[in-house]
Amino acid sequence: MKLVNAFENTIKSEEELRSIIGDPSELVKNKVINHLDHHCIDFISKSPFLVLSTSDKYGYCDASPRGDKPGFVLVLNEKQLVIPERPGNKRIDSLRNILSNPQIGLLFFIPGLGETLRINGHATIVNDEELRNKMAVGDKVPLLGIGVEVEECFIHCAKAFKRSGLWDVNTWAEEDELPSAAKMLQEHAKLDNSSVEDIQKRLNDGYRDRLY
Repeated sequence: MKLVNAFENTIKSEEELRSIIGDPSELVKNKVINHLDHHCIDFISKSPFLVLSTSDKYGYCDASPRGDKPGFVLVLNEKQLVIPERPGNKRIDSLRNILSNPQIGLLFFIPGLGETLRINGHATIVNDEELRNKMAVGDKVPLLGIGVEVEECFIHCAKAFKRSGLWDVNTWAEEDELPSAAKMLQEHAKLDNSSVEDIQKRLNDGYRDRLY
């Protein structure tokens, strides 16, 4: 199949972009702070989920979910927080990126709330036993931590959530209409002697036995 270039009419400058989008309001311009105040700390304490954005030194980007019970992110002070690194698939995309480019972006969610909290900063990989112990779940201590030096914090409006109806259960698809991760993995990975059922069992075992 011949590919058609769908991106011929593009924006080349911020001036051209502003002529279409316009300028932010004074409220939006002034909402960014450079530390975690009591509002941000309260938001983080109620958040069970965030998306972590990194890129490597070449600019190749990655966005990765992190989740646990509300308050799983450890706030040390108004400029520093730590995200526990729980067991995963061992690709360590985010961690490898941080080693080559420490800039990081975080987006915190609270179920049912349309507004999100955005934090940008400077990340490092932390292997401090005392900090890791503070983020333990039962006797399971996180393997590492992602330490973040906060540079920007601001609240993001709820328009995306309003438009998507994300928290409205009436908009959710029926379970049998949802994509199958096992089928996708089976077709993408193309492993010999690995059926959809085998992969689904492997996923289920991991969800049951290896969350921490």
